[in-house]
Amino acid sequence: MTRGPLLLFGVAALIGLPLIVVALSLLNPQWDILAHLWQTVIPEYVSHSLILLVSVGIGVTVLGVSTAWCVSQFDFPGWRWVSWGLLLPLAMPAYITAYTYTGLLDYAGPVQQALRSVFDWQLGEYWFPNIRSLPGAIFVLCVVLYPYVYLITRAAFMQQSTAAFESARTLGAGPWKSFWRVAMPLARPAIATGVTLALMETLADYGTMEYFGVTVFTTGIFRTWYGIGDTQGALQLAAILLLFVVALILVERYSRRRAKFYQRRSDGDSMRKPLRGRHAVMASLVCWLPIVLGFIIPAIELVIWSIERAEVWTQPSFWQLTFNTLWLGLMAAAITVLLALWLAYGRRRHPTRPLRAAVSLAGLGYAIPGIVIAVGLLSPLTWMDHRIIDFSRWAFDVNPGLLLSGTVVALLFAYSVRFLSVSLQTVSSGLEQITPQMDDTARTLGASPRRILWRVHLPLLRSSILAALILVLVDVMKELPATLVLRPFDFNTLAVRAFEMASDERLADAGPPALMIVAVGLIPVMMLSRALKTQSIKTGE
Repeated sequence: MTRGPLLLFGVAALIGLPLIVVALSLLNPQWDILAHLWQTVIPEYVSHSLILLVSVGIGVTVLGVSTAWCVSQFDFPGWRWVSWGLLLPLAMPAYITAYTYTGLLDYAGPVQQALRSVFDWQLGEYWFPNIRSLPGAIFVLCVVLYPYVYLITRAAFMQQSTAAFESARTLGAGPWKSFWRVAMPLARPAIATGVTLALMETLADYGTMEYFGVTVFTTGIFRTWYGIGDTQGALQLAAILLLFVVALILVERYSRRRAKFYQRRSDGDSMRKPLRGRHAVMASLVCWLPIVLGFIIPAIELVIWSIERAEVWTQPSFWQLTFNTLWLGLMAAAITVLLALWLAYGRRRHPTRPLRAAVSLAGLGYAIPGIVIAVGLLSPLTWMDHRIIDFSRWAFDVNPGLLLSGTVVALLFAYSVRFLSVSLQTVSSGLEQITPQMDDTARTLGASPRRILWRVHLPLLRSSILAALILVLVDVMKELPATLVLRPFDFNTLAVRAFEMASDERLADAGPPALMIVAVGLIPVMMLSRALKTQSIKTGE
């Protein structure tokens, strides 16, 4: 292996360092720690995680598939609005939605206040569901994560040929039977992929679980690390959570191992059927309900809180938080895009099996919860810090402090690991659209690989690079667990401030930072809706 591919391999392995550290902890299990954890917390973590996975899986499947079917197959009043409106919950982090529903539905919220006022009830004279509970967490995750299923399943339904449905109708199958016997089997790979993405986000969630008091692995890792100071216990819990993630990936791949369907809808072939009367009303309700629950209600509550705390918008501390968040996001986006461009181009030039495997390992970070990456990073970074301190004391008699684990370097490293996959997939998709013949032609004209990248590929990749930058920026702004664990002591972000205010039961004070996060999060949603509109036009809709 030459120097170039060897350097690429080394960088890819470095990006995968946190996963390697956590995985290696399985090879050296601390049996006494595991026995203690198993006797105290692991059964509860496992049971709650399984309940969450099953319940959220069912919920996002029902919401995502039903809305995708209505939008892709039927013409009803307002379908153009809901076709992109169903993506809006992607801009609303789950923990922010949890704060808004708590503000609405807890004892001091407007809903219970209105009930007590109308019916003259007193405390203890009526029952009201507790939103800060496991069922409440399931509800929040379902209304926030269903777009993963909707987006992918809608594309699958749009690509299905009308010939299959016409054949089913000639055999006596009605609309409902055609849906179950034809459309669903054809869309099963897409549904499995969307549900798996939603379940990975469920396992990775920390803010909602911590605020609602639901004990799962993410909250357990944080409490073990910070509450007890047990590094090895946190690593063991992170390794178990990593096993859950790997199991999800394997189940998803197994579920579609033979599910490959090759079909193409002919140009101008429209499956959209006009709906009138009660059927149109039902389709509208099915599509508008998740939009209202997942975006409109939380957004209205955030706007109300932000108006109540209008003075926050003029405080220098708030804009310092905004600057910190944007600066971190832009730095992380620039680093990950440069790494993605280098790795993707290196894989294009040297498509060897070891290098492809290393790049794939580096791109696994998005599937791994942020808390696992943070725990996997702290141990090696702390070790490196102490070696730097020892050398500096020996050579210069100076203690430089924690240069890696105590600064934003750790945060940027974690963000690069967590979100490299986003940039890598976006940049790789753009590179795949550039024919290798252009590279061959440039080489025959004497251009070096670096010059080919600079003069040929980069101009063609501008839109892909811009999309990757925006996606990573928004993801960094929403990221909570890794930021909580790795941020320096005197450094805060909008996500951390919103979490701190909500944890102190100052929900209205959490409104401005949360609204800022959501406002920026709308940018990629608008980009995605525009891309879907273009795709619909091309397919004849």
